[in-house]
Amino acid sequence: MISWTKNIVSIALLAATSLVAAQPKFPDGTIKLIVPFAAGGGVDNAARLIAKQMQANLNVSVVVENKPGASGTIGAKFVQSAAPDGQTLLFSASTHSLTRQVIANPPYDPLTDFAYVARVGEAPLLMVIAPALPQTKLKEVMDAAKQNPDKWTAGLPALGAASHLATLMFAKEGNLSLTMTAYKGTAPALTDVAGGHSQILIDSIISLQSMAKSGKVKPIAVTSAKRSSVMPNVPTAVESGYPKFVAESWYGMWAPKGTPDDRVQFLNRAANEAVRQLTKSGAFEQLGIEPVVESVDDFKKYTSRYVAENAELLKGAGFKPE
Repeated sequence: MISWTKNIVSIALLAATSLVAAQPKFPDGTIKLIVPFAAGGGVDNAARLIAKQMQANLNVSVVVENKPGASGTIGAKFVQSAAPDGQTLLFSASTHSLTRQVIANPPYDPLTDFAYVARVGEAPLLMVIAPALPQTKLKEVMDAAKQNPDKWTAGLPALGAASHLATLMFAKEGNLSLTMTAYKGTAPALTDVAGGHSQILIDSIISLQSMAKSGKVKPIAVTSAKRSSVMPNVPTAVESGYPKFVAESWYGMWAPKGTPDDRVQFLNRAANEAVRQLTKSGAFEQLGIEPVVESVDDFKKYTSRYVAENAELLKGAGFKPE
C-alpha cells in the first residue's frame, strides 16, 4: 500500500515537473516597443526611458522601434498584426485610443483590437510659437490669431493626440478660425515652428522643453492646472485667464489582441516597477512626466472615460474624421 502511494506521488510530481518544463519561457528574447511616431518626440522619449529601465530589470533586450505615419496607425497596425506572444508591444499616447474618432476608415478598433498592458505616465502640454513673433502672453496670441487668422497656422503632431485636442480647446477659448496642419510626429512639427513656417504648436512639455529653453521656439503657456517643475517660469493657461484650458498627454502600452493574460499581467507588473524606479531616480521628473501606476483593469476604465469625454470635444468642434 505504501509502495503504491509512493508511486502515485512520484507520477504526480513527474507530471507537474513536465508541465512546468513545457511552459514557454517569457520573455524569450528581445521585447520590441513600437513607437508609432518619429524619433525625438515626447512619446519616443518616454518609451526609451521605460525600455531602458525594463531591460535592466528583466535582463533581456528591450528596444524601441519608430514606425511613424498616418496619425500613429502604421505603427499600431504593425503591433496588431504581430504574434500575440507579448514580445512586440505598442508604446503610444492618448491619441491611440481616439483612432475611431479622428480617422474615417480606421484600420482597427483601439478599444477592442488590442490587449491593454499599462498606462505609465501623464505630462502637461506646452504651447510654443515661432521665435520671431512678438507675442509673449497667451492673450496676445489669442488676439493676434483672431485679428489675422490667415497668418496663423497650428501644427498637429497627430490627429486625435492630446496636442490636437488642446489646439481645439485653444481655438474654442479664443473663438478662433485656426488653420491646423497634421504632421508625422512632433519633431517635424516643431522644426516648422522653429523655422517660422507655422506659428503655433501645443504638445507635451517633454518634447518641446529643450528647444523652448534654448530660445529656438518661444514658450507661452503650459496647460496643466499648476506650473511644471521643468519650466517653472512659464505660466499656466489658467493663470493667464483661461480656466477651462486644461489638458494633458498620457502614455501607455498595448499588446496584440489574444496575448495570454498571464503575460499581460507580467508586463503590467514590469512596467509599473519601471515607473516606480524612474520616479525614484528623478528621471521622470526631468522630462516633466507625472508617474502612473495602475492595474490593467484600471487602464481599461480610464481609457473608456477618456474616449467618451474627448469624443464630445471633437464633435463640439465640428471635427470630421479624415
